Amino acid sequence: MDREQFLRDAFSRNLGLLAESEQKCLSEARVAVAGAGGVGGLHVLTLARLGIGKFRLADFDTFDAVNINRQFGAMASTIGKHKAEVIAAMALDINPYIEMDVFPDGVTLENLDAFLDNVQIYVDGIDFFEIEIRRAVFKRCREKGIYALTAAPLGFGATLQVFSPQGMKFDDYFGITDGMEELEKIAAFASGLAPRPYHLKYLDLSKVSLARRTGPAVSPACTLAASLIATEVVKVLTGKGEVRPVPAYTQIDLLRGKFKQGYVWLGGKNPLQRLMRRIILKKARDAIASGE
Repeated sequence: MDREQFLRDAFSRNLGLLAESEQKCLSEARVAVAGAGGVGGLHVLTLARLGIGKFRLADFDTFDAVNINRQFGAMASTIGKHKAEVIAAMALDINPYIEMDVFPDGVTLENLDAFLDNVQIYVDGIDFFEIEIRRAVFKRCREKGIYALTAAPLGFGATLQVFSPQGMKFDDYFGITDGMEELEKIAAFASGLAPRPYHLKYLDLSKVSLARRTGPAVSPACTLAASLIATEVVKVLTGKGEVRPVPAYTQIDLLRGKFKQGYVWLGGKNPLQRLMRRIILKKARDAIASGE
């Protein structure tokens, strides 16, 4: 089957929800995804099934057995294999005509411009604790006029934040400054991701270790995050539906049946966000002091 026939058949069931012109727009778009793990890998696979035709994918890590519960490229057969290469191969198995550029060393300050070159949308799948490279990527996206999206899996739910090149800056939304210690930056990031921390009602905090940089996560949350991101990518690229950049946010918790579309007025300067940041920071310091 030739390329044109394959693409018509492979994405024909999108039509009716997407117009042919919108589907063509997706096929011509290039999306950059940093991280190929719990959310990043599934972002790529979901977007590939939507018909996105070009990807930049960056990750330096390999799969381990501990990833199997939530990372969709993690299987017994892929333990020890490079995450970005596995996800790239899976995406190309979905659509062999995808243009796929893999950055096997992950995103760095040295390759950031090459990673974002000629990209329409950036999707964040970087590890939660890696604040500085995340800040650098979002800043460069803004400078290059690129929409930057992040969706975090939280408990049995997820949260979505959209950063427009003309809207509020990443650091302003999260209330992060250069002078903060690393732990305070992490606390600020956590409070901005979840203005409504629904998952704390059932989260066992004894299973969260800031020292080891680990915490519980489940596959339904990653799937939900990928659905939020993929839908937002369609909206940004096609103009279909309303894009709500920060300080707007969306949060869903499926276990508690909660849904919220709200605004964090003033971003990181919001008094409630500042209070939440202080609470998270105190808990984090107490946990580290106790060796957790």
